[in-house]
Amino acid sequence: MSESTEQLAPMPADWQRALAVVAHPDDLEYGCSAAVAAWTDEGREVTYLLASRGEAGIDTIDPATAAPLREREQRASAAVVGVSEVVFLDHKDGVIEEGLALRRDIAAAIRRYRPELVITLNHRDTWGGTAWNTPDHRAVGRATLDAAGDAGNRWIFPELTERGLQPWDGVRWVAVAGSATPTHAVDATAGLERSVRSLLEHRTYIEVLTIEDPEVHCRNFLTASALQAAPRFGGRPAVPFEVFAR
Repeated sequence: MSESTEQLAPMPADWQRALAVVAHPDDLEYGCSAAVAAWTDEGREVTYLLASRGEAGIDTIDPATAAPLREREQRASAAVVGVSEVVFLDHKDGVIEEGLALRRDIAAAIRRYRPELVITLNHRDTWGGTAWNTPDHRAVGRATLDAAGDAGNRWIFPELTERGLQPWDGVRWVAVAGSATPTHAVDATAGLERSVRSLLEHRTYIEVLTIEDPEVHCRNFLTASALQAAPRFGGRPAVPFEVFAR
């Protein structure tokens, strides 16, 4: 099947608050931090919500040691692109379960932060071919799409209302990064350099992931990703998203 040449629409701009929900530290940095940098430059508020601390992601480091290390790297990474609020749910890395507990936790965060835009990572079985997606990505992505609706229904998870988290039916879009079927994009030009520096903050993870120089790895990966979307976005380097309107 030939690759689509249909032009990607600009992302919706009439919003002020976003909540980005992913499974692990570095998930956002490998996908969409150039877009986050552009949004925070415009004065928008972006909060990061991570289901786990990525403690099972480094074979040579015990999870008890890796968890606080990866949390520190994630907070530093977020700060590079203007994000100060980073929240961890403490689901267990590698075995995050799609189900009511995860949906409830994400719905609670949506009620607390009241975003108009929710961002997550590819929830499908593959990355668009034969590269199998991880269980954690699939679970968190699907739960996020569901929780965007759960958050606005007072009769789903009524215990959240009892905790003072009133229903929030203000989510207007869920944007999925890393989708093989994107519909929209954000110009990555202004945020690309900061996205490289943001990903580079995950140095401990990157150094075991690749034999390349960490900065070369980050720059090559993110530049190639942004340029891949350019033909469908007026020739501009871009961060693509599949947008589900609500």
